[in-house]
Amino acid sequence: MTVSPFDHPLLSALLGDEETSRHFSVEAEIEAALVFERALAEAEAENGVITRDAAAAIAVALNSFRPDTALLRTAVAKDGIMVPELVRQIRMAVGEAHGDKVHFGATSQDVIDTSLVLRLKAIVDHLGLLSTETVLRLTSLEERFGGSALTGMTRMQPAIPIRVADRVTAWRAPLQRHQERLSEQAKRLLVVQFGGAAGTLEKLGEKGPAVRAALAAKLALADAPQWQSQRDGLADFAGWLSLLTGSLGKFGQDIALMAQGGTDIALSGGGGSSAMPHKQNPVKAEALVALARFNATQLSGMHQALVHEQERSGAAWTLEWLLLPQMVVAAAASLRLAAELAGQIESLGH
Repeated sequence: MTVSPFDHPLLSALLGDEETSRHFSVEAEIEAALVFERALAEAEAENGVITRDAAAAIAVALNSFRPDTALLRTAVAKDGIMVPELVRQIRMAVGEAHGDKVHFGATSQDVIDTSLVLRLKAIVDHLGLLSTETVLRLTSLEERFGGSALTGMTRMQPAIPIRVADRVTAWRAPLQRHQERLSEQAKRLLVVQFGGAAGTLEKLGEKGPAVRAALAAKLALADAPQWQSQRDGLADFAGWLSLLTGSLGKFGQDIALMAQGGTDIALSGGGGSSAMPHKQNPVKAEALVALARFNATQLSGMHQALVHEQERSGAAWTLEWLLLPQMVVAAAASLRLAAELAGQIESLGH
């Protein structure tokens, strides 16, 4: 039993995206956290904050480290986060001689936020590929049917004759702008978070910026000052997700309306009905509309999560965890569905 349709064993076939969901699994989160801890030790050794022997001992321990996830679960119930218990287990694996150098100068939020960004980096690449596929499918529709006639509809009423190419352009052009937006936005989104207890890197002193820059380079992220209570980058990304699904929802809505009329479009592979075998329901088009509305409603929550108290908010942080993964999966599923739906169009216009 699940509480989210995105990982439901049945509903996820329509509304989910396995590749995106994989990056939000507990395995992926832990793996990214361990990547952070290894890179941090290496960056601090290179800058003389810890010894190279300590960094080597940490790397060796992490090579074979497997966390006790049952203890992590118990710790999350108490601490609200897994990092204190995870660090304790790593220190035990490293041993007494160098264990205290694990996670040196960092705080739990550094691990969790940078872990998220590492996974978002892979997700952004995935969304880019899906977006390109969808644009290509829409371009193919224009090439096949662009010269055919349609009746333009304004305010749900017949207006004047248009071409299929006119409507396809209205579907494709926003997606191309979203591609440009994501490329520009990624520069602010895919950055390291490293600030220490309250954002000042107090344990590293004057070496703090150098360690942060080295850490970012090792993680293939951009360097940036700490942003632990500045969540506009994530809210901006959530806004992009809602824009994307909104544009895809417009495509789905148009297809559903044309299918309702029955003369402007022919679709293959429509959904069946238990009571009316003759029906070919535009299931993918309907799902695109639903996912657009879902992300639009979640976006307000991400804007609520901008409100952090002083240097860190547990409440706003937790709200992000509830909302952002589902928004991301909804966007990926929408791109997949839109490409599939475009491929099911057998004729368009007349």
